[in-house]
Amino acid sequence: MNPAEQAHPATSSFWNDTGRTGIASWVLSTDHKRIGLLYLFSVLGFFLIAVALGVLMRIELMAPGRTIMGPQSYNAVFTIHGVLMIFLFIIPGFPGVFGNLIMPIQIGARDVAFPRLNLLSWWLYILGAAIIVASLFTGGGPPDTGWTFYVPFSERTGTNVSLAVFGVFIVGFSSILTGVNFVTTIHRLRAEGMNWGRLPLFVWSIYATAWVQILATPVLGITLVLVLAERLLGTGLFDPARGGDPLMYQHLFWIYSHPAVYIMILPGMGVISEIMPVFARKPIFGYKMIAFSSLAIAAAGSLVWGHHMYTSGMSDTAILVFSFLTFIVAIPSAIKVFNWVSTLYKGSISLEAPMLFALSFILLFSIGGLTGLILGAAATDIHVHDTHFVVGHFHYTIFGGAGFAFFAAMHYWLPKFYGRRYAERPAVVAWALLFTGFNITYFSMMVLGMKGMPRRYYDYLPEFAPLNLTSTIGSWIMVAGLTLLLANLFRGLRSGERVGSNPWGGATLEWTIPTPPPTENFAEEPVVSHGPYDFKGAGTP
Repeated sequence: MNPAEQAHPATSSFWNDTGRTGIASWVLSTDHKRIGLLYLFSVLGFFLIAVALGVLMRIELMAPGRTIMGPQSYNAVFTIHGVLMIFLFIIPGFPGVFGNLIMPIQIGARDVAFPRLNLLSWWLYILGAAIIVASLFTGGGPPDTGWTFYVPFSERTGTNVSLAVFGVFIVGFSSILTGVNFVTTIHRLRAEGMNWGRLPLFVWSIYATAWVQILATPVLGITLVLVLAERLLGTGLFDPARGGDPLMYQHLFWIYSHPAVYIMILPGMGVISEIMPVFARKPIFGYKMIAFSSLAIAAAGSLVWGHHMYTSGMSDTAILVFSFLTFIVAIPSAIKVFNWVSTLYKGSISLEAPMLFALSFILLFSIGGLTGLILGAAATDIHVHDTHFVVGHFHYTIFGGAGFAFFAAMHYWLPKFYGRRYAERPAVVAWALLFTGFNITYFSMMVLGMKGMPRRYYDYLPEFAPLNLTSTIGSWIMVAGLTLLLANLFRGLRSGERVGSNPWGGATLEWTIPTPPPTENFAEEPVVSHGPYDFKGAGTP
């Protein structure tokens, strides 16, 4: 009997307490922890494929002229890289993985509100992903429109856009069902005493994200159905040659896709809010403001889609309104950054791998946010719109933000579920390589954009060659760090040092149960008498 079972003899670890054996015990399981791990390995698989495609693009752009592929192949690789990263990694990553693994335990629940619906969400995700992958090898070949599927090109191209769009549509249903499940779980299954003022900040971030999933994702679904109608039925809704309006597609697409940025980033902010007090050994600063700012970001972030369209010909009044709202969104984001930094003040800071990734998140996300204000101001956006500056900004926000937060969460929480931890020194080296390579890669892109290099171009003028070569070399450093990170993490989880129930000294409920967690999380339903951050210093491992 392992230590977890000794601690709670009435329960057993979720690893070995199922009614089935083999792969069926996983793909048919309704245990939120197993579903979280299914999401983890699924999204990491698509992430690694997308990383490989990104490296191929950087190799092609390392020098002017053709390097390893032609323009049609480059467009296809660019499109699939974006679709995999956005729809199959970043958007489902946090809710699917850590929303499932952590959120129910943090509120004192035995599972999510609808366990079977939770499993259906994962199956829909896999079905949609399979359809997207099938689009690469069937029909007219890989779609070449970019991940935004902009019309009228997406309705006229001979590539297999229809199947890819249908796959994204199915993945959208997975996202909606996950959001419904999580909102219901947080409202109905909180433990006794777990009122709204005692919710962990990660739960607040998942809650805000879930509402965005519920309210914004249907808009994307409707938009993609209209694209399919354009291609299959010739409705002419977006085609100017038939009296349609392509700008209507842009409005519909960004009404979803800008809130989707907050589906990507809000849970990452929640992760940082959990890690900061633990590794600073002091309570979080400004709990209520961090919690409310999550809701404010979700609400205000749903109103700023038009800042993607300043050059489309919209009215000056609309540009003024969208620009103002964009700057408003910066306020709750700045509140979070201020509170995180204030949490560090006079703290006894421990610079272990989760904290290093969390600190990197604050810096990289701040750079992404500040450069976002450059794009939010119409006067400057006109000059850098559709240049590599946008590519650099986007990756600082999403990869530097959500990506680094995802790695922080993996190092922070996965030892809880495996009962073992990774080697610390290789983790720090991997972080250093990843952080260095990231900044070389994407800061070079922003400089290229300021110099005028357009994005989505297969080739470029010789004057852009030195910075493109620098960016490509940075991508190799970044991939080396990523390889070391994943190898060290999963080797440690298989055969690393054993950990107890609370290796970091955390104060939220997941650290009060055995490691690995029991099947139903708690031997007895917990009673919560204080908030998760109502302590004078972090606990001791």
